[in-house]
Amino acid sequence: MDRTRVIDPRETELEEWSQGSLFGGKDARLGALLGLKHLGIGYSEVLPGKSGCPFHNHHVEDEVFVILEGEGTYRIGHERFAVRAGQVLGAPAGGPETAHQLINTGSVPLRYLVISTKAATEICEYPDSGKFLAKTLDPETGTYRFNQMVSETESIDYWHGEPGA
Repeated sequence: MDRTRVIDPRETELEEWSQGSLFGGKDARLGALLGLKHLGIGYSEVLPGKSGCPFHNHHVEDEVFVILEGEGTYRIGHERFAVRAGQVLGAPAGGPETAHQLINTGSVPLRYLVISTKAATEICEYPDSGKFLAKTLDPETGTYRFNQMVSETESIDYWHGEPGA
């Protein structure tokens, strides 16, 4: 894989996506482009009234958001903070008290970098919807080889799928 060492996020090809009426944006995974395996770096552009992700918390990974342009609301735990360009937001690993979400409440696109540790194994919780995400990193490629979402109400037995069980 050809990797560069200097990237301008504004000149990077962005992947556009949307989900329902609240979620959507344009993103690029810069860490992989820079050849990083254990540090995640993303660039996001979120339109007014949208959020780039559901309210969630990480059990292992820490995240930092660097607001480049625009303004929004940073929801973390039970608190909400008005944020603007130039600010740095922390989302440490932990339980529901560190669940976080960034929502564009301004009139222009909210542009930011998200930087995170990439744990070998991670569990994320989604308090608004009662879901959990389990993922495992492939140390050779820096991508996730296992990435599975489950809910509090739908589960499988411990022995499910085991040979001879």
